[in-house]
Parts: sequence; C-alpha cells; structure tokens
Amino acid sequence: MEKGKIDKIMEKAKRDKVKFVELVFTDIMGMIKSVTIPIQTLPDCLKGGTWFDGSSIKGFTRIAESDMYLMPDPETYAVLPWKSKENAVARFICDIYNPDGTSFEGDPRYILKKAMGEAEKLGYKYCVGPELEFFLFKKVDGKIMPEALDVGGYFDYEPRDPSSDVRKDIILALESLGIEVETSHHEVANGQHEISFKYGDALTTADNTITFKHTVKSIAHQYGLHATFMPKPIFGENGSGMHVHQSLFSVKSGKNAFFDGNDKYKLSNVAKSFIRGQLTHARELCAIVNPTVNSYKRLVAGYEAPVYICWASINRSALIRIPRYTKGKESASRAELRCPDPSCNPYLAFAAMLFLGLDGIRKKLPLSQPTEEDVYEFDKAKLKELGIKTLPASLYEALMEFKESTILKESLGKHFFEVYIEAKLKEWDSFRIQVTQWEKDMYLEKV
Repeated sequence: MEKGKIDKIMEKAKRDKVKFVELVFTDIMGMIKSVTIPIQTLPDCLKGGTWFDGSSIKGFTRIAESDMYLMPDPETYAVLPWKSKENAVARFICDIYNPDGTSFEGDPRYILKKAMGEAEKLGYKYCVGPELEFFLFKKVDGKIMPEALDVGGYFDYEPRDPSSDVRKDIILALESLGIEVETSHHEVANGQHEISFKYGDALTTADNTITFKHTVKSIAHQYGLHATFMPKPIFGENGSGMHVHQSLFSVKSGKNAFFDGNDKYKLSNVAKSFIRGQLTHARELCAIVNPTVNSYKRLVAGYEAPVYICWASINRSALIRIPRYTKGKESASRAELRCPDPSCNPYLAFAAMLFLGLDGIRKKLPLSQPTEEDVYEFDKAKLKELGIKTLPASLYEALMEFKESTILKESLGKHFFEVYIEAKLKEWDSFRIQVTQWEKDMYLEKV
C-alpha cells in the first residue's frame, strides 16, 4: 500500500484513539478468526501484511507449509463500538496470501472474488441481500439455556417482545460499523429475531454478514445473553434461515439485468437462465449453503423452510421465489433463494450460488414453469408428475451430491473442494456415532 494511504489510515486511527487492531478472516467453515496487533505495528502490516500459522486453521495448509500472511483491506476499517473508547479497537477484514505473494486458493474471500471476476467477464456485477435469523437465549452461570427467551411471534411488539432493546442496540452498533440496517423484527419462533441490512455487491455483503454475526453475538453478550445462528436450536419450532435475495447488474449500463418489463414475471432471459442454473444444481449446492448436521433439521416440510426444488412468483414453499414487482422499481427485481442458513460461510455461499447461476447463463438454460401451489400438499405422485425433486435430507446426502459436482469442483478450486469434503465427512462421522437422548428414550427400556 502506498505511504500516503497508510498515513491517512493512521491519522484516522489516531483520531479514533485506536490502541489495538483485529485482523479478521474466516476459515472454510465460516468461523471468524482474528490476529491482534498493537497500533504501532499497523503501518508495517498495511505495507507488507502480518504473518501467521496457516496450519492451525481448518482447511488451510499443512504443518510443513504453514507460513501465510494476512493483508488488510483498507476499505474495511472500522472501530468496534462495544470496546473501550479510550483504548479503542479497530478491525480490518483481511485477504490471505502465500509466502510468494500469490492469493491463497483456499481463502473463502478469494474464492468469492474469483466468482465475481467471472461474472464481470460476462458483463455483470453480482448483488445480494441476505436475511439472517437468530435466536437469543439466556445464560445462567455461564451455561447457555436453549429455551425460548420470550413468547413473542412474528412481528410481535412489546411486551411480548422483551428483546426489542437488544435489537435496537445491535442496530446502533451495526450503523456505527457502516452497515445500513433496513428492518428489524421478532420472527415466527419464540426468542427468534431478524435484522435485515442493505442490498449490495456480494463481497461487501459477505464482509457485512460476518460483521453482523460478530456484532449480534457481542451485543447479546453485554446483556448476559447468547445469540446463536444455529439453524434449528429448538425441536418443534421454526429454524433460522438466511434467505438470499440476488440479482445481476450490467457493468456497462448499471441497469438490473434481471428485469424485463415485457415478461409476465418481469424476468429477463438472463434471470431465467441464472435461476435454472441454481435449480439444476440445488442438491449439490446444499453442502455449502446448509453446511452442518443441524442444517437438515430445518429443511423439513411444515416449518416454512424449502424442501422442494422449484420456483414460484409468490409461493413461499418454493426453493426460489420471485418477489412481486413494484412499478418504477426495476432495480429491485430479484430472485430469492430460500434454502441457505446462517451457519454457512457467506463468502463460499455467495460464490457457489454465483458460479451455478453463471453456468445457467453460459448454457442459456431455459426455465420451467413456476409452481404456484403449496408444494407441501403435493403427494409423491404429483411431485413425480411435475418432475419436482427434493433437497438432500442429511449432511451426508448433501456431501455425496457435492462430491460428484464437476462444476463446483472446478469453480471453487481443487484445494478447497478436497479439504472441505474431508472436514465435513469427519463432522458427519462424529455425529452418526453419537447415542442421543431420543435413542435412549425410544429403545433403552423397550429393547
């Protein structure tokens, strides 16, 4: 980085009374990681990066080739509002590099940049808007109590929503970090919440997503609560999703490439092929956007989560929904993918979604007719007649689909593809050998 830019950042950090800097990145699982440096070492970091041991991070490198370095993205500078103002802590989101100065191909942020580069070659900018849901639980003597904090439901107001003040403080913190919040409300399940922030390009939005999760957890902690983005923390209740609204904009004209005013659904051929690309490879995609064993406890019929691979204009039981068009708001035309959940790594999720959509565009895949009826009410014969398949029912099933995905292997990169499958199969094996309380209740006395 040029000296002039470094000097400007240091001047700002001085005004903000910054004493420490967090260098933030994610592992392939989406876990937020960081390396802390004192402010006096920031100029050297901005100039040449900060070295760290990559072999200690899941999915990065082996012990024999552990040296890697973090390079801060200057556009992501922010002061963490929940830290001391007198000894402030700043944060940069970082890219990961190999010792020879090349980008590390297993860095989730790099993978998303690569996907966006492919879109740009075709003349498009990929924009997304995720809706992250989460639960707030009490903590007693440091132990998380996975029980509903309130009796509130969808859009409920105080006093049925006693956590509204927590959400307001989260919003204030997000705004101080440069994230523009659009809406906030209580969700369907007791103790469940949603805060939506402004639509934007995929890289900025992925950065905002990890910042959002960090902020929600930090503010909840100040209230003595625990915030979780676990997809299905309570049996019998709705799970937490991360519906992703998405569209492509023309790099040349700046117009929404998904919009066509002459089409019945206001969708362009580009949008239709993009959607078809995601529908065609939806079962392969699940291993990335629904990456945990628990993810598949949410993806069941009856809890407003998608199960069937189809699209619709209004129908919320479909995998991809096209929100209603409002005259004069052509730029808002978009496709909402409803299966992702907030346990995913947003960089990898957006990258995989984009690669599959672009594949549909390149091949000019035609889109089938929408399914506007409630798919949950269809029997097997009806589903077969319409050619509607279902999403995987378990992480293992999703991984087997992912393992055979030529397009995702080529797009996401061989290194990532192999280490991800290995790590997730270990997670599945760890789960499948457990003896659960349900099994004990079901079989211990009977058998």
